[in-house]
Amino acid sequence: MAVGKARLIFAITLATLIPGLLADIAFFDEVWQKRAEEAKKVTLNSYIPNPEDATDDFNFEVNNTLVDLDDDGDDAGFELLANSTRRNLKQGKKKYRGPCKVTNPIDKCWRCRRNWARNRKRLAKCALGFGRRTTGGLKGRVYVVTENSDDDVMNPKPGTLRHAVIQKGPLWIIFSKNMNIRLSKELIMTSHKTIDGRGHHIHIAYGAGITIQFIQNVIIHGIRIHHIVATSGGNIRDSVEHYGIRTNSDGDGISIFGSSNIWIDHVSMSRCTDGLIDAIMGSTAITISNSHFTHHNDAILLGASDSFSGDELMQVTVAFNHFGQGLVQRMPRCRWGFFHVVNNDYTHWRMYAIGGSKHPTIISQGNRFIAPPELHLKQVTKRDYAPESEWKTWTWRSENDLMMNGAFFIESGKPRTKRPHKKFMITAKPGSLATRMTLFAGALDCKSGRKC
Repeated sequence: MAVGKARLIFAITLATLIPGLLADIAFFDEVWQKRAEEAKKVTLNSYIPNPEDATDDFNFEVNNTLVDLDDDGDDAGFELLANSTRRNLKQGKKKYRGPCKVTNPIDKCWRCRRNWARNRKRLAKCALGFGRRTTGGLKGRVYVVTENSDDDVMNPKPGTLRHAVIQKGPLWIIFSKNMNIRLSKELIMTSHKTIDGRGHHIHIAYGAGITIQFIQNVIIHGIRIHHIVATSGGNIRDSVEHYGIRTNSDGDGISIFGSSNIWIDHVSMSRCTDGLIDAIMGSTAITISNSHFTHHNDAILLGASDSFSGDELMQVTVAFNHFGQGLVQRMPRCRWGFFHVVNNDYTHWRMYAIGGSKHPTIISQGNRFIAPPELHLKQVTKRDYAPESEWKTWTWRSENDLMMNGAFFIESGKPRTKRPHKKFMITAKPGSLATRMTLFAGALDCKSGRKC
């Protein structure tokens, strides 16, 4: 009954609002109409009627992962680091120089394997959370980006990133060397692609960002995205067979619009004109993990409009990320859907950490929150556009979070009483271990032939 109602609401709302919310599409032609309809079907198929099953499944995976930083296999030496405020005082990431260690279940799946470069596609089996079915370019060939130019957005040159992302079918996109790629226009991707920056320092910077619009099954891993600016519109090729007129881009680092099965992992992001990551207009089945976010105002926006009830189908996991130096708000800021925020390390905010409107469900588990020194900034949460009489019914729960320096999370709604299948009953790792689990957040310095 609930699924049928959600599908009906989504279909009606999408049909009503798409003409007015086209995310930079200047002319909504037959190609984009077809993409929108296909994306809607994928969204409905990707929606999980009982999202807490996926939440508890994630917890089961976390608790079955051996997370060990000491050479002798003893975790005791890490407890001091886990409970310290060192990150808050330095506002940086201290580089780990010991032997390869994994600290969360996603990394355990692939990282400390010497042959990772010869078996890159193993990564496609490692996603967890709502984006766990994302495989990207697993079923396609490897495409090697050999140059960083982006001079022709209508006829991209072979060997460029823009040429790679518009090709038909699945592709696993890697890079031949370190690159600084300045995108002249937004990079419009097609479905079933992996952008894999491991092995080199890949920067998308000082130009436009990445657009994931009305597509499915995309992995973005191991790249650095920063200093993204708004760019002018015009004709841009968005597939081998089609181009269209786009309006000006907003300057988002990664924009997800009407898309499903998206996994963003080990990405370092900062200083974008608009948001670091935006997911809107019916996007769902998304995991944002192992990433490092710094120096930005509006970090992550999940649901852009209080009027678009189609985002009731939005389901997002935010896990193992470090929200660090120079962040202000939206870590994330949520509307309508279901959001699992688990084992992240929050060491800086200037307004709030987690916010929302339009009755989103937010389950915060095992995060560490270190509040700023100012007394008026201690609250982790912020609710917009609703009186307490309304938001007190929203389900916002804090479970095993670690609150430091006076931080506090205002809960609302009824406590969770659901008893899922026995194997899902283990809770997430406690917030005291969040620093450990996010130690390697951000793009990694991987080298071929060595453990990453």
